[in-house]
Amino acid sequence: MNQSTNTWRSRLGGWAVWLAVAAVVGITVMGEASVQRAVPIDGATGVFSAGRAVTHLERFATEPRPLGSPASERARNYVAEELRAAGLTVEIPSAVGVRDAAGLATFGRVQNVVAVLPGTDSTGTLLLAAHYDSAAVSPGASDDGAAVAAILETVRALRAGPALRNDLVVLVTDGEEDGLLGAEAFVREHPLGSQGGIALNFEARGVTGPSVMFETSRDNAGLVSLFADAAPHPRGDSSMVEIYRLLPNNSDFTALSGAGFSGLNFAYFEGAAFYHTAGDSLANLDRGSLQHHGENMLAVARALGESDLRSLAAKHDRTYFRVLGVMVGYSDGAVWPLAVLSILAVMAFAVLAHRRRHATVGGLLAATGSALLPLLVAAVLGQALWSLLAWLQPQYDAMGGLLHQPLPFQAAMAGLGILAVLGWLLLMRHRVGGAAIAVAGAFWVGLLGVVCAAYAPGAAYLFTIPALVCALAGIVAVGVDRLWLNVATIGTAAAISAVLLPAVIRNVFNGVGLVFGGAGSLLVVLLGLTLTQVVDLVWVGRWAKEDKARRPGRRTTIAAAAMTLLLVLAGLWLNTPDTDQPGRTHLAYILDSGTGQAFWVSAETEPTDWTRRHVSGTDTSGLPPGYQRGTLWTGAASTIDAPGPQVTLRSRTIDSVTVHVASPRGAPSVTLRTEVPIVGATATMPGEAPVSAVVEGTRANTWPGEIRFRGLPAEGVEITVRIGTPDAFRLTAIDETHGLEDAPGFVHRPANLVAGTREDGDIVAVATTFPVPAAP
Repeated sequence: MNQSTNTWRSRLGGWAVWLAVAAVVGITVMGEASVQRAVPIDGATGVFSAGRAVTHLERFATEPRPLGSPASERARNYVAEELRAAGLTVEIPSAVGVRDAAGLATFGRVQNVVAVLPGTDSTGTLLLAAHYDSAAVSPGASDDGAAVAAILETVRALRAGPALRNDLVVLVTDGEEDGLLGAEAFVREHPLGSQGGIALNFEARGVTGPSVMFETSRDNAGLVSLFADAAPHPRGDSSMVEIYRLLPNNSDFTALSGAGFSGLNFAYFEGAAFYHTAGDSLANLDRGSLQHHGENMLAVARALGESDLRSLAAKHDRTYFRVLGVMVGYSDGAVWPLAVLSILAVMAFAVLAHRRRHATVGGLLAATGSALLPLLVAAVLGQALWSLLAWLQPQYDAMGGLLHQPLPFQAAMAGLGILAVLGWLLLMRHRVGGAAIAVAGAFWVGLLGVVCAAYAPGAAYLFTIPALVCALAGIVAVGVDRLWLNVATIGTAAAISAVLLPAVIRNVFNGVGLVFGGAGSLLVVLLGLTLTQVVDLVWVGRWAKEDKARRPGRRTTIAAAAMTLLLVLAGLWLNTPDTDQPGRTHLAYILDSGTGQAFWVSAETEPTDWTRRHVSGTDTSGLPPGYQRGTLWTGAASTIDAPGPQVTLRSRTIDSVTVHVASPRGAPSVTLRTEVPIVGATATMPGEAPVSAVVEGTRANTWPGEIRFRGLPAEGVEITVRIGTPDAFRLTAIDETHGLEDAPGFVHRPANLVAGTREDGDIVAVATTFPVPAAP
């Protein structure tokens, strides 16, 4: 058989592999994206019905319900009455929750709903958790109304069946949006919070998408196995757990697991453009996502309710992931052996390629060293594309990269990863040969698997398995001169990579948004490094030494570049704000009660036309001292007849000052800012024990110390601020009410804009600056 015929057969085989890989990627991504069909309101009593759950949402999730608001109280009372009607013992304890951050102490008066259903022969506690408060500008139909409604429907379905063996506790927390305040108070003060158990927490970061189990407690092997067996449609993998553990994000599960609860955390997170905005509404809620949330909740709760919970304790995590819809996994005891085996297989591939004269030592070294280039280029280009988009459309930055139509931009960032790989192949393939390229790609993927085995073992499978199968396919390809066998082994290895990596690429793009688009681009390069043998089949045939790759390589690269550009243009066209996909704005009204001056303020980078009706420039000299945080646009506003917060000095020592703070106008929130750093704070509310926070660091772009109190009682609160100086300083108190409708001169937003997610927007704030004397 002549070389030309062999080359064409190789290319045909390569295209067949590409089609198979594309099919696998499509099946995998669509399978991970699918949600369940909602069961109507008349569904069987023993099953979860999104239709029935929505009837609860219609009662409490049609208006914002921030901590301390009348809407929050109405939601709390409704949830409590529904749980009582289901036969659970319900209490609503009052407490003060606390959270610290850099330079910040946050306190809040919270009222959790705690309901208990004793088991028949309990081996422990099963806790179902969600929060009933919402962001101040959002009805919170998904975040976290859907989870609360799912709990109510799950409790109904559980009560319709056999009694549970184990104790069931329902915890519906308050103040989650202000810093997990309700969950913190529960684990610190409530007897059930210190007893531990297994917690299932449910959240949302969007309005659609599958319900994903994205976080677990440590030593999760028993729980993960039960979840995989019990959930009718399980979603999630151990790489998500590892990624989330590295992020600064948190939820009520953070407080529960920190207090000794083991458990699982669930959320759906697509359609995130509506997150924490007015768009998180019943109209935009995907009933299928609610159904998926509830089906998993009910199935796992039933399984845990009947299990011996003591038997689920483990001393290790479990690696788990889905393969074409089936959850598979292995113990963490196999992580290191697989990592080492993948590197040994790559080394064997390199030795055999050299012995069979498919690669030189110099070529192997050059390919391996240069393979870092596409990784670096893709990460840089992905971030550069985001910077360009944010510059072209400041609204994208205001949305935190969580756009209404992110798919074209996500595909473009993936295209940048593909371009980085293709460019590397064009640069190096004719210099070092296809075998050296394949070895280099497998080496770096395998090495990343070793790094993950050491620091993020649940994510190691993403790299060790593709590197291993890629190396084994290469060994067969250089060791056996059979085209059909080569195509089969290379295709099998490519299919395995296509099953594992695209799912996590999709999750990264959807989870972190376009702001960190370089991370998704880099992952696409890692996938590309495992597929270089398929590229070689298509471009030049098996390990051909002639430089036949340049012409098809150039054509492929030009086509990929053109497609990437078209995707960017399509994304810009599709993501124009309109009524269905509104942009975001930031606006607040601030009155300095000392000077009598009032201002509109906006933190928008480039104000919208609507915002410019209120602000005119960046002169902030008239704002109350300590109010400004970051760069602001301002505009003169008419004053309102409103007294400022009352600040009364109680005591002053060398390292602390105690003040009583109240809002004569009945504002539900107050913020104190100090022009000196703070090291701690204590809040004392009438009828509650003092609660303290230790504070490290300072606030950025504003005065260095800050204390917040949410749910401020009418009689006020006593705050002790611990500082590191006996000198005199200023303290500015700002009380805040939600909504701008009553502010003089306010012009309502057009339908293509909504209030943004920054917590100091859409408020009327009145400030008082109080001089704190030096210590006596």
